[in-house]
Amino acid sequence: MNREETLDLVREFVKNESLVRHMLSVEAAMRFYAEKYGEDTELWGLPGLLHDFDWEIHPTLEEHPQKGSAILRERGVSEEIIQDILSHADHTGVPRDTIRRKALAACDEVTGLITAVALVRPSRSLYDLEASSVKKKWKDKAFAAGTDRSEMEHAAKELGVELWEHVGNVIQAMRRIAPELGLVGNIQQ
Repeated sequence: MNREETLDLVREFVKNESLVRHMLSVEAAMRFYAEKYGEDTELWGLPGLLHDFDWEIHPTLEEHPQKGSAILRERGVSEEIIQDILSHADHTGVPRDTIRRKALAACDEVTGLITAVALVRPSRSLYDLEASSVKKKWKDKAFAAGTDRSEMEHAAKELGVELWEHVGNVIQAMRRIAPELGLVGNIQQ
């Protein structure tokens, strides 16, 4: 399955544009890490783009992403990618035993926090966002309360990247697609 087919599948199942943008963010971060580790950016991008495709139809931990994996198999997605996707959820028991699986877990939750910080800035942009701004908001537990900071810390550690370096990496990755994410804000590029 190529990227265009993957995006078509995402669009078929996901109507919430914020969720699509989240998956695009994770895909961008996965591609960043693929480049960093000398891996195939297309192969790494796919689990990032697909990892939450079934959230709207399976919005519980009992179902997501397990039930989505059956749909992916029917659509011809490789078992390797399906296992990567299953590994991003702790409750599936699928081990994060590859660097790609570790990267997927590390990139997933943090993109939401980065997006939230960008949206409350005067610029409403990724282009002037730095990890230090995310770090300031990190301490405010009421800010983006739905994000799991301990999960972010653990996943970055498991990936082997210091947390604030990781946040900076993901910001860089998301900047590459800021227009698609609606996070250009009022900064002219």
